[in-house]
Amino acid sequence: MLLILVPFVGVEVKGSKRWLNFYIFRFQPIEFVKPFFILTIVQIITSNWIKNLNLAYFASFILLLSIIFLLVIQPDLGQSILLISTWISLIFVSGVNIFYLSFILAFVVFLFFTLLYLAPEKFSYIVTRLTSFMDPAKSGNFQSQKATDAIREGGLKGQGMGEGVLKESVPEAHTDYIIAVVSEEFGSIVSILIIAIFLFVAFRIIKRVVNFSNNFYKLSLSGLVSLLIFQAFIHVGVNANLLPTTGMTLPFLSYGGSSLLSSGIIAGIILNYTSLTEKIE
Repeated sequence: MLLILVPFVGVEVKGSKRWLNFYIFRFQPIEFVKPFFILTIVQIITSNWIKNLNLAYFASFILLLSIIFLLVIQPDLGQSILLISTWISLIFVSGVNIFYLSFILAFVVFLFFTLLYLAPEKFSYIVTRLTSFMDPAKSGNFQSQKATDAIREGGLKGQGMGEGVLKESVPEAHTDYIIAVVSEEFGSIVSILIIAIFLFVAFRIIKRVVNFSNNFYKLSLSGLVSLLIFQAFIHVGVNANLLPTTGMTLPFLSYGGSSLLSSGIIAGIILNYTSLTEKIE
């Protein structure tokens, strides 16, 4: 419900309405929607009230599109990509027919480019981000270039704590470009270690859920860990100039109350479900 209010009463920051302001505090609703979106999708797929599995997939797809619509009009390209990627991985793990999945992917791509063609002024934000990614020099988007320069300047050992200049030259460096700041000040070794920790945690969780007999817990844990991993890799990809700028935070490390609370909720659900599953098994 709060996500629906964002386009109407949300606080606009740098051309995007993504936050709600309650005077005492400001937060980003989509951060709290993400974990419960995963659980809702899993509930739809595993529940007995939808007997036809293909119909359950379609219902989950409609839910995905409704949230993506609310994100696009904010606009928020990063979270849209994150939710779509997580949904695809989730239904893939659930055993969806590859032909059915391919059809859905083709439809999403077709819908995306159709919207860009029919309403370029409405989605100029997305066009600008894609153009900036393809040709940073001509677009004047210096953020990604500054981030890659910072990673290169940091080398393996880094410039030293507090010695980096990226956080002073790029807006939102403490959130959207935190891995580049870490690389510049502490070196690429520390950044690689951070990525390795994410991968190790994901590997441990996936290794445990493979043999779970309870589909709800199995799919929930798979979806939640996919959410964290995809978010981390989108963040790293943007910092390394491998992906268009999306404004994506790095779970547990980027500054921001909404992001940290959301990451904490996801981690708490993962710990709770793994402990419950141990008792069930």
